[in-house]
Amino acid sequence: MHDRKLKFGMVGGGQGAFIGAVHRIAAALDNEAELVCGSFSSKPENSRATGEELYLSPDRVYDTYEEMIKKESELPEGVRMDFMVIVTPNHLHFAPAKMALEHGFDVMCDKPVTFSTEEAQQLQEVVKSSGREFGLTHTYTGYPMVKQAADMVREGKFGKIRKVVVEYPQGWLSTPLEQTDNKQAGWRSDPSKSGKAGAVGDIGTHAANLAETIVGSHISELAADVSRMVEGRRLDDDANVLIRFANGAKGVLHCSQICAGDENDLNIRVWGEKGGLEWHQHDPNTMVVRWLDQPAQVYRTGNDYMNDRAQVNTRTPFGHPEGYLEAFANLYKNFIRTLRDKAEGKEPVRDFPGIEEGLQGMKFIDAVIDSGENNAAWTKI
Repeated sequence: MHDRKLKFGMVGGGQGAFIGAVHRIAAALDNEAELVCGSFSSKPENSRATGEELYLSPDRVYDTYEEMIKKESELPEGVRMDFMVIVTPNHLHFAPAKMALEHGFDVMCDKPVTFSTEEAQQLQEVVKSSGREFGLTHTYTGYPMVKQAADMVREGKFGKIRKVVVEYPQGWLSTPLEQTDNKQAGWRSDPSKSGKAGAVGDIGTHAANLAETIVGSHISELAADVSRMVEGRRLDDDANVLIRFANGAKGVLHCSQICAGDENDLNIRVWGEKGGLEWHQHDPNTMVVRWLDQPAQVYRTGNDYMNDRAQVNTRTPFGHPEGYLEAFANLYKNFIRTLRDKAEGKEPVRDFPGIEEGLQGMKFIDAVIDSGENNAAWTKI
């Protein structure tokens, strides 16, 4: 494994899909992995057409993920896929992940990790018993500046953390887009495919994971006002949440897909006893650090003052923008590094989200929806 690219297969991501192409770019960015097979759609003709577009051998394009996992597991090492990527709607995460792990394949999966908390708990047991690696694409924690922020908090630069404000406004579902032929809006607004949550599961989990990653503590309790602002919508499209962390910090999380005109404005502010930080996904190479007793500082990705972990996850010289694709690629780079280290008998450094973060995200969804259904009652995670 140390003398070749790793090979991966993909479930989902066929023609008309949104995130599959992003995964393929991210996995290939560092020249560490290559796509060799796939079951790209529940429609075999779509899967075959996608395989042809991606220049795959026809005998490595499968009609079902079951067929792919079974046949790939029969191929010799170095020919078969080394790991599998899942980019399907939420209700189709658990079964292929479980089967792949049980057949000896490591897995990278889109978030939220599963359709329900019960599935996530079962999958956690499968990951443990299989001994394989499981990665989860909470993309925004892949940014170098987020790693810098988390390490500064962990090192006590700001003292005890007191307050957190994390926001994730989008505007793309300001109208009933799911009533058109928009595939992405359709499944995200369908409880049978998305699960019990809409915006909360789709982007609220990203906001919660970002906050927990930087603060270094889980959200332990929350009170949520959850809404369906667009008439006829079956799942939430807006949520305003008071949050309490296990380490004593308190804060506010809001996520919305009806903030008309907003694109993808994930941002976070964190305050401790001595100072705090502010980071915006729209300008991911910049972080403002403020102090109680000295002037504010502006941190910029790629400079020598960035810490080692941030530097390892930076590819371009300072002043050259890095963005979403590079952050996504950092998840794959660190996942693949772990697979290589394990194959060589080294102790791996797992610098990527995994099944624990996935289960925490599902518990967050449960608590938010439960609180919303009980007039924003305080609810423990």
